[in-house]
Amino acid sequence: MVRQATETPPLEENAAITTSTLTKLAPTKVELEISIPPEEIEAARERAFRKLVKKAKLPGFRPGKVPRGIFEQAYGSETIASQAMDDVVPEAYARAVLEHGLEPVDRPALELLPAEPDQPARVKAVVDVRPEIVLGQYKGLALRSEPHPVEDGDVERTVQALARERATLLPVDRAAAIGDVVTMDYEGTIDGVAFEGGTANGQMTELREDRFVPGFVAGIVGMKAGEHRDVEAAFPAEYPQAGLAGKTAIFSVRVHEIKEFELPVIDDEFAKAVSGNQSLDALKADVRTRLEAIARSRSRRELADQAIAQLLGSHDFPLPEILVLREVESMLSDARSRASRAAVPFEEYLASIGKSEEDLRGEYRQEAERNVKSMLLLEKIAKIERIEATPAEIMAELHALAEQYGQPVERVRNILGNSLSSLRDGIVRNKTVEYLLENAIMEEATTATAS
Repeated sequence: MVRQATETPPLEENAAITTSTLTKLAPTKVELEISIPPEEIEAARERAFRKLVKKAKLPGFRPGKVPRGIFEQAYGSETIASQAMDDVVPEAYARAVLEHGLEPVDRPALELLPAEPDQPARVKAVVDVRPEIVLGQYKGLALRSEPHPVEDGDVERTVQALARERATLLPVDRAAAIGDVVTMDYEGTIDGVAFEGGTANGQMTELREDRFVPGFVAGIVGMKAGEHRDVEAAFPAEYPQAGLAGKTAIFSVRVHEIKEFELPVIDDEFAKAVSGNQSLDALKADVRTRLEAIARSRSRRELADQAIAQLLGSHDFPLPEILVLREVESMLSDARSRASRAAVPFEEYLASIGKSEEDLRGEYRQEAERNVKSMLLLEKIAKIERIEATPAEIMAELHALAEQYGQPVERVRNILGNSLSSLRDGIVRNKTVEYLLENAIMEEATTATAS
C-alpha cells in the first residue's frame, strides 16, 4: 500500500521519538525506513476512534457515546487502523526528516511495510531532497558595470514615437515608400505551390523591413495603387517554420491604396495633450528621466546576470530531477500562454515550427537546469545570510499586483492562495541578488570601452 503525503504536519510537543534509518538512493533522493512505537500507534488509534465515533449512528446510542468495542464490531477495526495510520505516518515522517536534517523538494511516497512479529510498525518513505551545496565565494564578486547613456537622439525618437501614436492616416497619390501603410492582396508560392500563411486579401500593412521576410517590403516600395507585381523574398535559414526556412518565395502582390502618417505638430500643446507636462521642454525632460531609469534598470539586470553566471560557473552540484522537470513544464506552459495570447492553437504553433512538445521539452532542458541551479544557490545564500521577505514587502508586492490587475488586495491574496509562498520566495531571491550586487567589487566601464 502506497500513500502520498499531502503535507508535513506540525510536530506535537509530546510526540514520541521516532527511530529511522536513511539510505541514499541518489545524490538528491533518499529512502527512510521509519519505526513507529506501538504506544504511538495505539494513541493514534484512540484519537482516530474519538474522531470517527462522533459521526457513528448506531441504535440505542447517542452520537459520540458508542463504546469502542461495539464501534469496531459495527464498522471494523480496520476503519480505526486506517484513520490512525493516516494520522501518525505523516507525523513520524516529519520527525524523521528533522532527525536527518533533510530538505525535501517534493512530497514523499509513503509505504507501510509488512508487519513482523514483536516488531514496531515500519514505514518506508522515498523523497527527493535538496542537494548538499558547499558555497564558494559569493561576496566580493568582480562585476563590470556597462553604461547606457541616454542621448538627445533617444529622447527625440521617443517623442516622435509619441507623436506617431497620435498621427492620422491620409491617402496619397504617389508610389509607396518605407513607413507608408498600404492596403494590398498577396499570395505567396514556393516552386509554384501556395503555402500556409502566405495569402491575404485587403491586408493593411505598414512598410517596415523588420516586420517581414527579407525582400518583401523592398519589392513593394515604388508600387502605386492599382499596380500588380511579383515580389521575390527569401526566408532566412533560421526561420522558425521549418518548411519555409531557407527557401525563396514569389509573392503576387496587388496594391489597392497607399496612406501616409500625418504627425501632429510637436509643440507645447502637443506636450499638454500627451502628458501632464505644460511645455515641450518639460515633456522632453520627463522622457529623459524615464529613459535614464530604464537604462539604470538595464544595467542592474546585466550586473545581476553577471553575478549569477559567476555563481553558476564556480559551483557544481547535482540537481533534483523533479525540480528540473517542473521548470521544463513551466516553460512549456509559458509557450502555450504565448500562443494563446496570439490567438494561435498550440498545435498549430508546434506545426508551424515543425516541432513536438517533446522536442520543446528537450530544448528547454538546459535552460531549466540553469534556472533550478541558480534558484538553489540563491536560496542557500539567503539562508546563510538570513535574508527574508518582511510582511511589509509582501504587502507592497500584493498592492502592486492589485494595482496592475485592477483588483482589491484581498481578492489578489485569495486568488494567489498557496502561490503566496512563491511570491514570498521571489522577493527573497530578488533581495539576495541585491545583496550580491551590494557586496560585489564594481568596475565602472567607460563609454569608450563599452562601445
